[in-house]
Amino acid sequence: MIDDLRRLDVREWSLAGLAFCVLMMGVALVLEHVVGLEPCPLCIFQRVAVLAAAAVFLVAALHNPDGRLGAVLYGLMSLAAVGGGIAAAGRHLWLQSLPADKVPTCGPGLDYMMEILPWQQVVSRVFTGSGECAEISFLLLGISLPGWTLLGFLVLALAPLGLLLLANRPHPGFRWVG
Repeated sequence: MIDDLRRLDVREWSLAGLAFCVLMMGVALVLEHVVGLEPCPLCIFQRVAVLAAAAVFLVAALHNPDGRLGAVLYGLMSLAAVGGGIAAAGRHLWLQSLPADKVPTCGPGLDYMMEILPWQQVVSRVFTGSGECAEISFLLLGISLPGWTLLGFLVLALAPLGLLLLANRPHPGFRWVG
């Protein structure tokens, strides 16, 4: 199985990552539009991270570079997007773990903040957290949605790591001297 993973190229790793991003967004949209769960600001940031990773994976799959540089660049860019999602999901889980008296008060909605504040202040306020982000509105097997999303991002991180490992494998004509 490890040998099979070593044979994957940039396109195959990227398509696997893109497929997982589509799965994550599909679940999020079903939970919003079918189940009726409204996303909080941190949920929206997690969706942005999934979409950013999907965009990198799509470009990487279409480009399918031969050299190591392409694999490294696409691996690092997608890993940065996935890392942002891990940070948002981790922060969300932390807010949910706070005792009720330590939960920040609810602030204005994300759409309102986007209209009146510069994006840097919006990001800062969202990561500071609000009461709505601390609410646990859904559990599956005792794990909240940010917990499942964090797990999804950790699985998704395998695709950029695969791209980075691909860039570090020896060239087919390489032989150890000794």
